[in-house]
Amino acid sequence: MKLPLTAAICLALGVSCHASIVLPRHLTPEVDASLALAALEHRALPNAPNGYTPQGGACPSNRPSVRSADGLSPQETSWLQARRNNTVPAMQQFLSRLNIAGFDANAYFSSHQSNTSMLPNIGIAVSGGGYRACMTGGGALQAFDSRETNSTASGHLGGLLQSATYLAGLSGGSWLVGSIYVNNFTTMSSLLNNHAASSLWEFQNSIFKGPATAGLQVLDTSHYYDEIYNNVQAKSVNFNTSITDYWGRALSFQMINATNGGPGYTWSSIALDDQFSKGQTPMPIVVADGRAPGELLIPANTTVYEFNPFEFGTFDPTTYGFVPLEFLGSNFSGGVLPDGAQCVRGFDNAGYIMGTSSSLFNQFLLQINDSSIPSIFRSALTTILTDIGQANNDIASYEPNPFHNYHPSTSRVAQAPALTLVDGGEDLQNIPLHPLIQPLRHLDVIFAVDSSADTTYLWPNGTALVATYERSLNTSGIANGTVFPPVPDQNTFVNLGLNTRPTFFGCDAANMSRPTPLVVYISNAPYVYYSNVSTFDPAYNVSERNAIVANGYEVATRANGTGDAMWPVCVGCAVLERSLGRTGTTVPDVCRQCFSKYCWDGTRNSTVPVDYNPVLSGQAVNVKGAASRVRGGGVWVIVLAVVVSGLVLA
Repeated sequence: MKLPLTAAICLALGVSCHASIVLPRHLTPEVDASLALAALEHRALPNAPNGYTPQGGACPSNRPSVRSADGLSPQETSWLQARRNNTVPAMQQFLSRLNIAGFDANAYFSSHQSNTSMLPNIGIAVSGGGYRACMTGGGALQAFDSRETNSTASGHLGGLLQSATYLAGLSGGSWLVGSIYVNNFTTMSSLLNNHAASSLWEFQNSIFKGPATAGLQVLDTSHYYDEIYNNVQAKSVNFNTSITDYWGRALSFQMINATNGGPGYTWSSIALDDQFSKGQTPMPIVVADGRAPGELLIPANTTVYEFNPFEFGTFDPTTYGFVPLEFLGSNFSGGVLPDGAQCVRGFDNAGYIMGTSSSLFNQFLLQINDSSIPSIFRSALTTILTDIGQANNDIASYEPNPFHNYHPSTSRVAQAPALTLVDGGEDLQNIPLHPLIQPLRHLDVIFAVDSSADTTYLWPNGTALVATYERSLNTSGIANGTVFPPVPDQNTFVNLGLNTRPTFFGCDAANMSRPTPLVVYISNAPYVYYSNVSTFDPAYNVSERNAIVANGYEVATRANGTGDAMWPVCVGCAVLERSLGRTGTTVPDVCRQCFSKYCWDGTRNSTVPVDYNPVLSGQAVNVKGAASRVRGGGVWVIVLAVVVSGLVLA
């Protein structure tokens, strides 16, 4: 619930006052910072019954159960109707503003208003890659958000976010999605408020040290770790915990604007948010990989799970089921909750879900060696590792397993007491495309923002797209009806420069065996800053944070259209492509030009390329006091990643 302004002010300043409070004409920076925090503080819903500790209680009269994945949930189906009522006018406005020659957006939308399924359906996916992906993806979303200053000016892309039905995040991308939604679908500008004391994203304070002693988070390092330890220990009384519990709680202090990192904030509470329930925001989805009992390496045909505000589960033909997210932690068996069993609430802690999608970053906590950190905290991590084994340090434990004895003939986890999940990028599908290519969701176009660190110098080379394409062809049947447009090998991506500018895949729908979205691949590249920072770097000062976000904005807009004046129009053409085909509408000549320029034409060059080491394409932004970021200086990061985790995190 949002407080009245006067109440928020009084709360922020720590004083009691009446509604007739008079503010000074010019606020001090300290007051201004406090007000900015207060404006965000009461946005999400801390609806867990007992803080971080899940708690059993009475069940609703219609007892929750696991449903088959042969359709969308009734809740999502109903929500989609509300969302469509919002996306159609947003798209109409967006496409009208782009002024696509030979296309009358108002006439087109008016002619199909009685059957809106003929109109475009948009998804956005933000890759993993730690803080680099979180900030670069944040810049892209800032570019797509019509609420941001100047985002609807010529050359910009504001309104694309308002036109989208789904927004998916994975690992570092899940931090971005979670931070926006748990803070009531806030804007990037609000997260970045450039007063150092008032921004939520205070990445200059390493997650090892905890938040600065300002604003809502008033803990020194020792008390910060005490708070995390006490939260997890309280949960462990009745539930098995993992290192991901500690990692997720630490993440919450940076991503959730609430006292002590908001231990009572749940992912399912997003469904109760007024904006979301009215269809005024896209649906947020976070992805994690399943790790079957006995597996140490994640295979390409692993089960991919999703968290949306209504449910947790998978469309994959293994588990092939969904459980109501609010009741995760309840003791389901065979898809039902036995008579007499309580309904557990609060297991779906928002930080834990973000931590699950990024569980490979558990390595952060395992490298702690600081005298200011309580020994009891370090001992707790050691105890967990002793119990589960060093090879399982990246798991998130979901026990009781919600899919116990469910679909036992196909599920790899049906007999396991605990469902173990890991970082959503461990199967190399580092862009969360899986939930967006499900045929039941009928997406026409997906904007895939890739901040992976695939190359020697930590730039993307299309590996995530290759992994999703190859999975769609997997002979095990794991694709289960999903189709993905053909993409070339990674060497071709680099040799043809498909990772240096946006590239469209799947432009010719007639060549597809079944309907598939057009994929607009937007790869991280150096426009105004070398954003190829280490996946494992835990701290960024305000200046560098802003530079990486700004570079992400430039990547998404092609430098606000200065890199290619046609780019905004081409984005509009990509949005329209499938819809034009469904309605039998002639493709405008300018769109044909766009497709000729940006669509991959099937050409391949698989020779081994020289190390991809791009230079800035625009005017460098001024960054003060950042740690040394040497272009091409990422080799040591890969070595560190191999030593620490046994693999390089994409």
